[in-house]
Amino acid sequence: MTTRSENRFVVMVNPALLCLVMLSAFAVVSSSHLCREHYAHMQTLEQARWYLQEEHGRLLLEHSAWASHHRVQTEATEQLGMTQPAALEIQVVSP
Repeated sequence: MTTRSENRFVVMVNPALLCLVMLSAFAVVSSSHLCREHYAHMQTLEQARWYLQEEHGRLLLEHSAWASHHRVQTEATEQLGMTQPAALEIQVVSP
């Protein structure tokens, strides 16, 4: 048999426990929502990283094409009129 003081204790503890359970449930929902938001943001950043890596690769390829020896030599002779000096025109200067 339960006494009157035990009944009062149960009546007071049950709502408190219910509130704690509800707070815990809201915390789980909030945590799950934040986790999903952060994961979506991470996916966006990873997609941007892949795009930038591809762009960097394309730029490296373009740089190597513009800096190739054959292209530089062709531009020097056609655009600037440069030629290789003859052996008699070369002078060696010593310090």
